[in-house]
Amino acid sequence: MHPAPIFLETDQALLLERVGDWPFALVVAVHEGRPRAVHTPVLAGADGSLRFHLAKSNPAARGITQSRHALIVFSGPHDYISPDWYGIDNQVPTWNYLSVEAEGPVSLGDHKAAEAFLGDLSGHFERGLAPKPAWTMEKMDRAALDRMIAAIQTFTLTPERFEGITKISQNKPEDVRQRAGQALKAANGDPTLASMMERQT
Repeated sequence: MHPAPIFLETDQALLLERVGDWPFALVVAVHEGRPRAVHTPVLAGADGSLRFHLAKSNPAARGITQSRHALIVFSGPHDYISPDWYGIDNQVPTWNYLSVEAEGPVSLGDHKAAEAFLGDLSGHFERGLAPKPAWTMEKMDRAALDRMIAAIQTFTLTPERFEGITKISQNKPEDVRQRAGQALKAANGDPTLASMMERQT
């Protein structure tokens, strides 16, 4: 997390919206004294809770099971910013980006919770594939489904710290920032980031 207060994002509604937009997250835990990181999709609840699953054999899963604590990092649009784009002297390269971090205690789900989560997870993403008929777990053999569920652990993180970074050159004068955003767009950089740089006030 970037320490500069000017980039800090604390609007909870906006952070939850970003989590929904960037569901494939990095979960970080400690196992046997070593940091462990693993990517997995995360679903946010209206109450701000964050649900995810890992294979029980994953060291990160074992670390979370033991400590009941985790950090989740969601990465959004990002891109390199050339100092040439500012149009002013004595600037250095930087990287603009959007991100969200959630840290807090984690509860473990049982077999029933795992099945419910997998249904919610697949349903969430299958809806985006319409008009394709949605895949559901009813298409699986019950015994095969139970074996697969038994191999995973579901978790629910309740954020004690939930904050983000919006780093879009807002520490620069408005005309300088907008010029850099226009140059990023012209260079076929990330369009979302370029647009935010152009319009941020």
